Amino acid sequence: MLRVNTRPRANWQALAKEYGFGFHTMYGEPYWDEHAYYQFSLKQIEEDIESPTEDIHQMCLEAVDKVVHDEALLRRFCIPEAFWQCIYSSWQRKEPSLYSRIDLAYDGRTPAKLYENNADTPTSLYETGFWQWVWLEQKVDAGEIRRDADQFNLLQDLMITRFAELARRYPGQTLHFSCCHDTVEDRGTVQYMEDCAREAGLSTAFVHIEDIGISDLGEFTDAENREIRWMFKLYPWEFMFDEEYGKHLPLTTTNWLEPMWKSIISNKALLPLLWQMFPHHPNLLPAYFSDDPAAGQLTDFVKKPIFSREGANISIYRDGIKTLDSDGPYGQEGYIIQGYHPLPKFGENYTLIGSWLVDGQAAGMSVREDSSIVTQDLSRYIPHIILG
Repeated sequence: MLRVNTRPRANWQALAKEYGFGFHTMYGEPYWDEHAYYQFSLKQIEEDIESPTEDIHQMCLEAVDKVVHDEALLRRFCIPEAFWQCIYSSWQRKEPSLYSRIDLAYDGRTPAKLYENNADTPTSLYETGFWQWVWLEQKVDAGEIRRDADQFNLLQDLMITRFAELARRYPGQTLHFSCCHDTVEDRGTVQYMEDCAREAGLSTAFVHIEDIGISDLGEFTDAENREIRWMFKLYPWEFMFDEEYGKHLPLTTTNWLEPMWKSIISNKALLPLLWQMFPHHPNLLPAYFSDDPAAGQLTDFVKKPIFSREGANISIYRDGIKTLDSDGPYGQEGYIIQGYHPLPKFGENYTLIGSWLVDGQAAGMSVREDSSIVTQDLSRYIPHIILG
């Protein structure tokens, strides 16, 4: 695993505008950064990323089955009791999922370690499935990267295939896509997904989360008062459970992507449960609920809210002393403690691997880096290649 400096393409900003990549720079700071790329060997990808990713996913599914049958665990996961039966039914019906991304610390030498599972609303999809592949093709054509270079990137093809499979499960239904107003990155992600769905032959529509209504029959509707029968929402289940319209969720007939059972594995409470179920697994870090006496055995650890996103409200402790504390709105629901395992550092950059799955199959990889040890929403996206 190498970080290689390279020359940015001369016309990439104009090309980004042409392809609708409007969030390559955010708040004046670069998000997409092609001054460098990360190079992996095929063995590293297959043995250290791809295979563990699918193994971790299967462990997570075992955790779901355990949680839906255990009220004490449902409480531990801070899931409101009003939705326990819905989640159980979603799991029992085997409601299909689309995609997810697990975040890994990996240095190219030692086993990748699971940081968390973004199983409900992962972003950076467009730049992974499409944009970094365009970058590689153009760099190869320009003679700046060897022609035998590849990329761990089946994401777009597998997404389109999965949408086609889902269309057969819900024949004739329009798939609504949704995200919040004023979220450029989320809107770009959802637009890309909608393009993939149309490529698979689906009928699609879009509605902002804030514009969803309720019909006289108690069904969700879009801004044109059309009933929403099937929806992908880039909006977390824990938010939906807490919204005013959450009370309608158990009563509607909407089919959801991601399904409601995904609320279990997008939850940081998953981490101590996995450690309990699969202790000392090479791809897991020690993890405990913060009130578990066993957590006291960790002197170097990270404290994470059960619900949190983009590195918010993370605290790092070394020898029991807090050395870093990130801001954010989370934490009221409680915390978990995870063993400290710092991201690898390449030069001045801390590097995080995002490993993607589509319907449980390893599908591609994203690389984010930051000068801070905590990866956050504005951390830079760096392309990658496979060589050797």
